[in-house]
Amino acid sequence: MDINLTFIVQGFAFFAVAWMVMKFGWPHIIAAIEERQQKIAEGLAAADRSQKDLAQAQEKVNDALKEARTKANEIIDQAHQRANQIVEAAKNDAIAEANRQKALGLAEIDAASTRAKEDLRKQVSVLAVSGAEKLLKREIDANAHKALLDELAAEI
Repeated sequence: MDINLTFIVQGFAFFAVAWMVMKFGWPHIIAAIEERQQKIAEGLAAADRSQKDLAQAQEKVNDALKEARTKANEIIDQAHQRANQIVEAAKNDAIAEANRQKALGLAEIDAASTRAKEDLRKQVSVLAVSGAEKLLKREIDANAHKALLDELAAEI
């Protein structure tokens, strides 16, 4: 009978220890497990939020890069347009200056031509007077006949 009594006492001791663990230890263990589960859940939620925030930040960065590229292209286009305007203005100024220089050159040529014609008229009138003098065998006074000589030069 000693085996049965020992077995019963051991069973009673086992149940007493089990009851004490269930009464005093088990709530602490369950609370620690629940706390750990809550921390893990919060960590996973924070990781999900971080991934969403990262994706949103990446989208914002991409949008900012697209906007910067667009603005850069606009600035480059404006620079090209301004450069073309400057080139066109310089070309127009060069054409105007060339026309002005051409007009000055033509005016100089006309003036030189007029002077040459006047010189030629004077020389022709001198030759005509000289020829007439030889024909008449007498000297014609150029000062006395100036009106006649000017008329002759105008006709020539």
